[in-house]
Amino acid sequence: MRWRGREQSTHVEDRRGRTVRRVGGTVGIGTLILALAYTFLTGNPPTELLQQMQQAPVEQQSAPAGGQRADEELAQFVKVVFKDNEDVWSKIFRDQLHRQYQYPTLVLYDGVTRAACGMANSAVGPFYCPADGKVYLDLSFYRDLKNKFGATGDFAMAYVVSHEVGHHVQNLLGITRQVERMRPRMSKSEFNKLSVRLELQADYLAGVWAHHIQKMKHVLDEGDIEEAVRAAAAVGDDRIQKRSMGYVVPDAFTHGTSEQRVRWFLKGFKSGDINGGNTFDIPYSKL
Repeated sequence: MRWRGREQSTHVEDRRGRTVRRVGGTVGIGTLILALAYTFLTGNPPTELLQQMQQAPVEQQSAPAGGQRADEELAQFVKVVFKDNEDVWSKIFRDQLHRQYQYPTLVLYDGVTRAACGMANSAVGPFYCPADGKVYLDLSFYRDLKNKFGATGDFAMAYVVSHEVGHHVQNLLGITRQVERMRPRMSKSEFNKLSVRLELQADYLAGVWAHHIQKMKHVLDEGDIEEAVRAAAAVGDDRIQKRSMGYVVPDAFTHGTSEQRVRWFLKGFKSGDINGGNTFDIPYSKL
């Protein structure tokens, strides 16, 4: 992806170099291990565990703010991708939906930080919090994406960031609230299927973004879409479960299989139509 020298988003909170001190409680290693295991088994942030870990945290600067960080180039890349998402979705909301796009905020952090949805922990991976409209990202996930999931290339990270922005789009459109209102009336396995629909739609929206950013700015290099496809396949529920447990439990899927995630991303990339990704009106077996 041709990103150097291009405009970066200003809607960024850079909390890197801070540590979180908890007042009135501690977090045991067992809790952290449980959170990590939950993430790898389901591919979903363990919101309840994160909320239990919150315990009145106080963020403190643990290192000088100045100086060049080892991950600074990656931070600049992510800010450019975030800006590209702002430009694409502002245009789509204006031209196709006839409404104003509300910018999300990108939060860069190290290890642990506060979020309105609970504590953001690097173990849960990147996620979007609808309660505060922010995308939380520990840049060490880029290393995990390469080393643990085998998804290399800068556009693999661009896909991840754009998927989370896709959740912001869903939130603005009221889709997230509709899904959450159905949670109390469903069993866990039934709600997991609804979560899969939500996540596959976010993959579709990431594809829509890729379609339009290429059309608007011509910044994709040969092989970029293949990098995104490898990343989408790498974080499929079936592949993550197989890797972590040695077997697959379809009822525990929350994000979709590798094949589904790739297919919906490519569908969005090929069409570029925000209205073409209604994953909620399709029989679950046909997703």
